[in-house]
Amino acid sequence: MKPTTKKLTTLLMMGALACALALPGGNALAQAPAKQEAITAIDILLLPDATMLQHAQATNDRLRKVYPKGFALDASHHPHVTLVQRFVLTANLDKVYAAVGKVFASANVTGLKLEAFKYYYMPDKDLGLSGIVVKPTPELLELEHQVIDAVTPFTVKTGTSAAFVTTPEDPEILPALIEYVTTFVPKASGDHYHPHVTTGLASREYLDKMLKEPFESFTFSPAGAAVYQLGHFGTAAKKLKEWELKP
Repeated sequence: MKPTTKKLTTLLMMGALACALALPGGNALAQAPAKQEAITAIDILLLPDATMLQHAQATNDRLRKVYPKGFALDASHHPHVTLVQRFVLTANLDKVYAAVGKVFASANVTGLKLEAFKYYYMPDKDLGLSGIVVKPTPELLELEHQVIDAVTPFTVKTGTSAAFVTTPEDPEILPALIEYVTTFVPKASGDHYHPHVTTGLASREYLDKMLKEPFESFTFSPAGAAVYQLGHFGTAAKKLKEWELKP
């Protein structure tokens, strides 16, 4: 039976929180507009280099061989490291790009050295959402903080399904996902920020075996940065803006 939207959404949202178990260790929001102005749910993220993409793709290929009903890493499930997810007025997107772009231009984003050090998965009944866990460095945490500060003036309290990428066949976003984006700051940021790259779905039995295998840590760097509109399952579904960052 194909996983339901509810199951996959829950897995992807809880997967971000589950990284807290794999790792050691609020900003004010603008009021929601009085009028029904268009709102977009965005993910401001880092695009990993070829090293991470190769590892993520290899893991996804492996998982899809044992669980073909899982999702592929493609244009609507782009491998990435989330910095922050927020609701913003659609009319202010260009202002968001300008403010966040200044942060990326002044930071040595491609110079970040990030360590991927283990797999994890978030269980839901007989399935698990797998990912590669990344150690947060002081530099990454500072970048996350600066990006949050840059986008905060354009952030609204919450949004509806209309803020996400949906389809006519599946037009409604689960309230739990809307709540997750609404409370990303502060519940998944700062001391609660646990970076990772989602790699796919498989049975818990298979993932338990995979997690027992030795994981060879590797270092990677961001190759770029982007803003995506969020879709079902909390995925980076539609690219809105990308920056080509200098080495």
